Amino acid sequence: MGQGGVVPAWNEPIQAACVAARRSQQARVTWGSRVVTIGGDAPVRIQSMTNTDTVDAIATAIQVKDLALAGSELVRITVNTPEAAQAVPHVREQLDRMGIDVPLIGDFHYNGHRLLSDYPACAEALSKYRINPGNVGRGEKRDRQFAQMIEVALKHDKPVRVGVNWGSLDQELMAALMDANGRRAEPWDARQVMYEALVTSATQSAAAAVELGMRPGQVLISCKVSGVQDLISVYRALARRCDHPLHLGLTEAGMGTKGTVASAAALSILLQEGIGDTIRVSLTPQPGEARTQEVVVAAEILQALGMRSFVPSVTACPGCGRTTSTVFQELAKQIDDHLRERMPVWRSQYPGVEKMKVAVMGCIVNGPGESKHADIGISLPGTGEAPAAPVFIDGEKALTLRGESIAVEFQKIVEDYVVRRFGGAS
Repeated sequence: MGQGGVVPAWNEPIQAACVAARRSQQARVTWGSRVVTIGGDAPVRIQSMTNTDTVDAIATAIQVKDLALAGSELVRITVNTPEAAQAVPHVREQLDRMGIDVPLIGDFHYNGHRLLSDYPACAEALSKYRINPGNVGRGEKRDRQFAQMIEVALKHDKPVRVGVNWGSLDQELMAALMDANGRRAEPWDARQVMYEALVTSATQSAAAAVELGMRPGQVLISCKVSGVQDLISVYRALARRCDHPLHLGLTEAGMGTKGTVASAAALSILLQEGIGDTIRVSLTPQPGEARTQEVVVAAEILQALGMRSFVPSVTACPGCGRTTSTVFQELAKQIDDHLRERMPVWRSQYPGVEKMKVAVMGCIVNGPGESKHADIGISLPGTGEAPAAPVFIDGEKALTLRGESIAVEFQKIVEDYVVRRFGGAS
């Protein structure tokens, strides 16, 4: 947790190949018999966070359940007051009653050392602790209060995440690095110094946790920023300077399309380079939008990169002048929604179904070809085409649908295909 010195210049070229082969230590986050491995050869995990008041244990447990069923493998909750700390065991109890064994992460700021020490039931009910080095304390208190949190983690055998954020940087460290930078023959600009402060804060805090007795793999690191290029620069350096598991996320990514695109752009580049062991998409929910949307986007990023499969993918054309009918758009959405709704049941009954590919196409130009490439596909009639919709199964034309009930019939065909293709996998 010391102040450290300035390392090689931030404008030093970084080759992606240097980090593509990165292998981090492996962490184990557990609850009961549930074990979520992070790092090493484990798949990239999806994490999310509630926005409920943790004091309301029922509402918090319900949102955690929704996030877990949407695909979140770890869920973080705010623990900011004694009342919230007292509520954590009740949240865990409610989840256990509902059969939701997703591990809970406690998000601590400013007073985490007191809450974890004063409420041991809270410390035990959580599966991991998030510690922000920038606000764990100032001056002499910083190291002592950080050590208190690590001691609790060791007592309960819990991993921790050292979570640095550029909105709450360790100001003493930042000042020391600015002074050191001022003595350089060719000083860095302020942004480069901030990058260095983020990485130094994270790596020095992680080293301090290890010195206190934590296993290296049980100390995860994150350095959150809100700019795409900033995130890429910081994590490339972080990956070169440590082998701790890394949590990726664009903090305050924003709302709707902006937040989704920015998160996908930043995370995809890093993940493609082998950087990142867990991810979170920090979307601001739009009015009326479910909190689970951030989980859906995270899963789509990993699935688009071919790193993991969560739900069957639906290929659908964008539409053009040949597809003036909206039937294919409506059918594509209907099928996509249906597949997502069925996955909580299908995931256990039909292993492998998440890799299924479905095509819903709007005319004869690319419809048959795309349908043949999918496991099951339908080519709907475009403008001026015969009112017939050929269905392709496993690359072969199986039948042709006609009439007003094409959508209902095709959905039934998809259901039957799932049972027949994946029913014997279990």
